[in-house]
Amino acid sequence: MEAKKAAAYEAAEFLDTDEDIVAYLNAALEDGDPSLVSAALGDVARARGMTQLANETGITRDGLYKALSPSGNPSFATVQKVVRALGYKLDVAVAV
Repeated sequence: MEAKKAAAYEAAEFLDTDEDIVAYLNAALEDGDPSLVSAALGDVARARGMTQLANETGITRDGLYKALSPSGNPSFATVQKVVRALGYKLDVAVAV
């Protein structure tokens, strides 16, 4: 019997609305794993258009791909630039 390969899952294809994106990013932030947050921001960036985001942040497209990958380690300044350019903001709340 021949093994079938599953198609790669691309989260960016399912991030159509602001509500979807906010829920996705909040879930990544709740987990607390910085690499997951970077990867989630990368998914959102691809959904919104990496080239446009690069122009708005002043960060090269390749630099964004690298920083917002699961193995990336973006600075907080980069995260802030990306979040703001996407039209969002980061908030702090009391943990329960």
